[in-house]
Amino acid sequence: MALEMRESCERCAVSLTADGGASICSYECTFCPDCTEAMAGGCPNCGGELVTRPRRKAA
Repeated sequence: MALEMRESCERCAVSLTADGGASICSYECTFCPDCTEAMAGGCPNCGGELVTRPRRKAA
């Protein structure tokens, strides 16, 4: 099962690219680096830890 590479931050709706920076929790909630920092690395949806999302090469 592959990760769903969501295309926008769930908090501020900024566009995210597959090869750019983003953070996810274990439920794949996805946030941009600025929002991750503002939330102190904690997911507001599930309370889980936000970690760096793996990158994929751009299509």
